[in-house]
Amino acid sequence: MGERTNSFGQPIGFPIADWSPRQRPSREVLEGRYCRLERLDPVRHTAELYEANSADDGRGWTYMAYGPFSSQDEYAEWVKKVAASQDPFFYTVIDKRSGRAAGVASLMRIDPVNGVIEVGHIKYSPALQRTIGATEAMYLLMQYVFDELGYRRYEWKCDSLNEPSKAAAVRLGFTYEGLFRQAVVYKGRNRDTAWFSIIDREWPALKSAYEQWLAPTNFDADGRQRRRLSDLISEARAVASRS
Repeated sequence: MGERTNSFGQPIGFPIADWSPRQRPSREVLEGRYCRLERLDPVRHTAELYEANSADDGRGWTYMAYGPFSSQDEYAEWVKKVAASQDPFFYTVIDKRSGRAAGVASLMRIDPVNGVIEVGHIKYSPALQRTIGATEAMYLLMQYVFDELGYRRYEWKCDSLNEPSKAAAVRLGFTYEGLFRQAVVYKGRNRDTAWFSIIDREWPALKSAYEQWLAPTNFDADGRQRRRLSDLISEARAVASRS
């Protein structure tokens, strides 16, 4: 985009026509082929989530601000608290293969005025990790945020020492923006926070790549991918840059 200036010759941002504050997330179900996202419900989801997470030896909680939980009752108290929150707005990921709750994720730091929203509190059980549904859940949230709610910016943040989370952000199409030093104190230790984002004008190319990756024809009879998401994203971005 070319640089714009005002009447004083100062550079200013590009105009946004007919902008209005966006809506907040609602309780609607986000339905996919491999998973379904439902509003986190303490009554329906707690026991299944606790059981699914019991297969985690503890390393999955290292970079979370809470957990691991020593009992289902302790976990139930946490679920009850966060399920009542509107920000973060928590979803349960239902694995359609088993029909059971297998993980959680949230939309958070919701800024309707500026059209900015973050995905966070992602805690997948071992049964959900590295599955097609795990990626599809992220796609469903992006699609909801950009296509349904009309937000302009979608953020991902994590502890800068959390290499798997940073790798996941890049694989999912987020762009690294920088490091916020000494941004957070949690579990009695420092967190330097790595920032990533996707913006609305990048979404059409990413959406095309996700839909190609999620297509049943992209997987063999054993569920192995034929083409990698990162490759499809690179190709879609290259096509978009030429158009």
